[in-house]
Amino acid sequence: MFKGPKNFRPRKFRDAQEAFAAIQEIYNANIAYLRNSFGDFANGKIPSGRITACYPYIKITVETANRADTRLSYGFVPKPGEYYTTVTRPDLFDHYFREQLRLLLINHKEPVEIGVSETPIPIHFALGEEFHLEQDLTQQQIETLPFLFNQPDLELMDDEIPNGTYNPRHGDPAPLALFRAPRVDLSIMRLRHYTGTVARHFQNYVIYTNYQFYIDQFVRICHEIMSPTDDPELRRERAQYSAFVEPGNKVTINKNLSNAGEEEAAGKPLSRMPQMPAFHLKRPDGSGITMINIGVGPSNAKTITDHVAVLRPHAWVMLGHCAGLRNSQSLGDYVLAHGYLREDNVLYRDLHPSIPLPALSEIQLALEKAVEQVTGLRGYDLKKIMRTGTVATVDDRNWELRPQLRQNLRLSQSRAIALDMESGTIAANGFRFRVPYGTLLCVSDKPLHGQLKLPGMADKFYRDRVDQHLQIGLLTMAMLRETGSAKLHSRKLRSFNEVAFQ
Repeated sequence: MFKGPKNFRPRKFRDAQEAFAAIQEIYNANIAYLRNSFGDFANGKIPSGRITACYPYIKITVETANRADTRLSYGFVPKPGEYYTTVTRPDLFDHYFREQLRLLLINHKEPVEIGVSETPIPIHFALGEEFHLEQDLTQQQIETLPFLFNQPDLELMDDEIPNGTYNPRHGDPAPLALFRAPRVDLSIMRLRHYTGTVARHFQNYVIYTNYQFYIDQFVRICHEIMSPTDDPELRRERAQYSAFVEPGNKVTINKNLSNAGEEEAAGKPLSRMPQMPAFHLKRPDGSGITMINIGVGPSNAKTITDHVAVLRPHAWVMLGHCAGLRNSQSLGDYVLAHGYLREDNVLYRDLHPSIPLPALSEIQLALEKAVEQVTGLRGYDLKKIMRTGTVATVDDRNWELRPQLRQNLRLSQSRAIALDMESGTIAANGFRFRVPYGTLLCVSDKPLHGQLKLPGMADKFYRDRVDQHLQIGLLTMAMLRETGSAKLHSRKLRSFNEVAFQ
């Protein structure tokens, strides 16, 4: 009872799989020690001293940092030196860790070191996102807990590295990844809270929307994909997806597969939906589609992208409704954002609105091509229903009530063609966290031209346009998957002294 965690000495590896196995061994042993110790504590066995176990670390020392292939956007360090990061949840990040380690070893010909860090694993994170720590503890045990087990430390969970404001002290190693282990663990816990699903179900291609109508249609399509069919071509198309997961972790396996690699589960029925429910159309390799209803407003948009970012998705796209600002636009027209006027007021401390967000060609081309294929319009004719330009993102849903002269001047000077409350925030956090981003909106009202969003008009618009818009989004994600993650993670998203991990 209460023996200390196993002593692991640092080891160096030139094989990515062996290095990953060492991470697994350290993490699993330390998590087991903490969980067993907590179980004893919950059963009334009080330890004589503090119970501590720490995260694994990855470290590499590079003598020369010549990059053989200048086309690469990640997988290498920018200059000679020592680089280091703590890591967590090898069960979730198995493919990710192996790939990042493989690239480091290829690009630098130096071994990576795996060992035990000095960063304690908080007991809340050790128990996992589906465990309610205090539910079976007495009041006395709850009060004693912080003196015996490590608690989350906010000083280790900031975003200084992705924000570019982190300056290592003299002699300390430079960061190897954007997020330290405690920050990742916090977001994994928060994702469960906000979306109603655990992190292992999230896929690498994420669609955000601000309307439940899109979610309803996505759910219908996904259940259809999971249902059996006698059509060989349709069965082959559906068989690329293994399962569909809904809030409460309700898993529906694909009936077209003999072995989907998933277990059918009813999940825990939810008495109410979470704040930002997530739905996952899963593929065995994680390259499926996650769709999240983020609700309305930039605060929600920042909150969810802050946490999804730690999962290192390959792309995220905003599909939603907007106000059309040009008289030439019609209700139901599409807006492909090439730029953003950011007046959301939630990211100005992390990424000032004066910093431009580049349009990412791979995302833009996929969105435009998907609009062409779904609508059947090509070239110059596409301009009849789609406009590219600047999208203004604001934090006031009643923006129409501001004085017209002051408001219209700002929108006109920026050449904005549409206005919403989420797209600029999602794009900015994509830029900040190095996640490829894009926006395709649909005009649902034109307040500056007398067409306000009113109940009857809105209902008709939703019925007529939502299905087509969602089909465009799903096709876009399929195209991006074919492009491949290595090409999607653009050099446009990388800073001067960038971390090696994607």
